[in-house]
Amino acid sequence: MSDTGKDADRVGDGTRAVRAGLPEPVKHEPTLPGPVFAAHFHLPGEVTGPYAYGRDDNPTWTLLERAIGELEAPGLGDVESLVFASGMAAISSVLFSQLRAGDAVVLPSDGYQALPLVRAQLEAYGIEVRTAPTDGDAQLDVLDGAQLLWIESPSNPGLDVCDIRRLAGAAHARGALVAVDNTLATPLGQRPLELGADFSVASGTKQLTGHGDLLLGYVTGRDAEAMAAVRRWRKIVGAISGPMEAWLAHRSIATLQLRVDRQNATALAVAEALRQRPEVSGLRYPGLPDDPAHKVAAQQMRRYGCVVSFTLPTRARAERFLDALHLVEDATSFGGVRSTAERRGRWGGDPVPEGFIRMSVGAEDPEDLVADVLRALDESAE
Repeated sequence: MSDTGKDADRVGDGTRAVRAGLPEPVKHEPTLPGPVFAAHFHLPGEVTGPYAYGRDDNPTWTLLERAIGELEAPGLGDVESLVFASGMAAISSVLFSQLRAGDAVVLPSDGYQALPLVRAQLEAYGIEVRTAPTDGDAQLDVLDGAQLLWIESPSNPGLDVCDIRRLAGAAHARGALVAVDNTLATPLGQRPLELGADFSVASGTKQLTGHGDLLLGYVTGRDAEAMAAVRRWRKIVGAISGPMEAWLAHRSIATLQLRVDRQNATALAVAEALRQRPEVSGLRYPGLPDDPAHKVAAQQMRRYGCVVSFTLPTRARAERFLDALHLVEDATSFGGVRSTAERRGRWGGDPVPEGFIRMSVGAEDPEDLVADVLRALDESAE
């Protein structure tokens, strides 16, 4: 039931998500086999076949990896996907498998708040780390001599967007590989490999699985040698997904298009409502026609994501707003079916104002969620 082949990109996203990674049907067998719990497999004689030891491979991972590959690059038969225990495990696998002492890497200065921790470790290994903001082609000024360009678009939490195709072309011309963190967009929002990237990396913890009940990461790539190094890193560090998490993730992908379309549409409605509020500043959502990122986003994204960011005048106002919400949970992460929001500055790793709010729009009825946000804004006013 693989989605590879010349007709793979002709079906809709919903059809692809529902059927992604399913095995060929066998009479009396489930359409999606249950998780395989095994540390080892029967292995008489010489070591042949795909499954020998549970740190290396697992049939449940295989189906999920196939599904992710079909979503990230439908119709491309030479794509490989690997799942990991978390998004950070996936990120680390690319960075540390592709870079050596003396190499240089370009990271976003406005990316995920754990990247400074990664930077410190890279520098401890003798790797030069350069940074540039996501917006405005700033990466072009620091690309010369780099071995890897890391892109996060849209960026988290600022929601800036860069021209992936343009930057990938420039990086390749200088001999650098390109990795794109596709977490916020999901494969239904954009396909980095089609835009020229060598790796598409994401946290499956977020909207890909969408229920806030598992940790997962993945790497998808087309270069066999580069992906072999990623696989080797996974084996060395043992950053593997449990079979139950992998099965839950695969099950959840079936509703991806339904969730993404609902959440994206509601996110736009929330952003439009926030745009009318005088106490709201710095409103960002790439789907808004007047958003600074909209022009570039419209050229490379098929959907704009479920995250809206904005700033309230003070930390106290932001905290009162969060306390007043009824349908939105004060929690980190994003992409779940239940809306969440947080004052992002509480973590200390993002260069954002004290009143900055990152809101992840869930699958609630749009009119209910908009009403809750507006009511909370009213009640939180001094």
